[in-house]
Amino acid sequence: MKKIVCIVLLGISILSTQAQKVDKHGNLLSMDSVDIYSMVQPIPKQNMFSDSVYNIWCGSVIKGNNGKFYMLYSRWPRTGGHFAWIPNSEIALAKADKPEGPYHHVKVVLAARGSKYWDGVCTHNPAAIVYKGKFYLFYMGTTGKSQVAMPASMKEANWWEYRNNQRIGVAVADDPEGEWKRFDKPILDVSKDSTAIDALMVSNPAITVDQNGRAILVYKEVSKGKTLKGGKVNFGVAFSKSLLGPFEKYSQPIFEGKAKGSDSAWMLAEDPYLWNYKGTNYAIVRDVIGYFTQKQSALALLNSKDGIHWVSSKYPKVIPMKLKFQDGTLSDDKLERPCLYTEKGVPKLLFGALGFEKRKYSVNVAIPLKFTTE
Repeated sequence: MKKIVCIVLLGISILSTQAQKVDKHGNLLSMDSVDIYSMVQPIPKQNMFSDSVYNIWCGSVIKGNNGKFYMLYSRWPRTGGHFAWIPNSEIALAKADKPEGPYHHVKVVLAARGSKYWDGVCTHNPAAIVYKGKFYLFYMGTTGKSQVAMPASMKEANWWEYRNNQRIGVAVADDPEGEWKRFDKPILDVSKDSTAIDALMVSNPAITVDQNGRAILVYKEVSKGKTLKGGKVNFGVAFSKSLLGPFEKYSQPIFEGKAKGSDSAWMLAEDPYLWNYKGTNYAIVRDVIGYFTQKQSALALLNSKDGIHWVSSKYPKVIPMKLKFQDGTLSDDKLERPCLYTEKGVPKLLFGALGFEKRKYSVNVAIPLKFTTE
């Protein structure tokens, strides 16, 4: 009888341990036990950051040393239309007392500084990270001398000059509200080999630092082709011992698929958000053709031990195709440019860019995530 009781108690103990998601201090034990899709809550109106004059895109949220929360975001005048982010986007700073907001514009962080600079006309795709007391802002910058007619359109040849001149840079600050030092050269440039998979342009940076202090930079890359659009669009990864580089590129693309037809897709994943937790790297990506979630979610959760080989997580679905607001209405666009806010490893908010009225204008939203320990 004692043996049976012991076995039963052991079984209960194992089940209890398996059900537990946080330790006694509230720290998340493992991201593998988290189903973000089941945590998504309706979006309150106050969780929407908008501007009546500017389109808002991206939105990378960090916590300052003063306890305030800061959003680095892209903006450009609404009058030019959605595609006017080239060449009119600039990276700005907003501030809030709470992570979900409300956020209020503080200042422009990376303004236009002249076409003679590699990032002198447009800055976009902010990805901010705090490391060892300093604030790092990775971003896309571009330049050009052609005039783009407004409202902007991808059908115009001049638009592609700015798209194809995209490079990745980093700016550094001791305080988000202080001066952000930017550099005269990109931190990641295209390859000099004209046949390389990143010979045309690099953009969409995502950054994290792993458990060994190694910086991991994931980015979009485009090869040269016979048209202005260029060739194949892939995602690459580069590594460095420092967030200021130099970065060494991995030679092969990442976020690739093995299923039939996946190799012919324009791209499988886009807009990655990266973080490292307990020795594993995680990425939330836009599931472009539904490859990672079988067309069941707008965003997918992937993981990797080395930053090179990525697989779908146990719970790959992140958010529904249409988001619900507290007033009962649904979004008419898919969320893009995700950014996850966590506390002690626990996902609390998912930020992202959202268009309205067929992208007549766009805002950033903070989606509440309800976490349960059982």
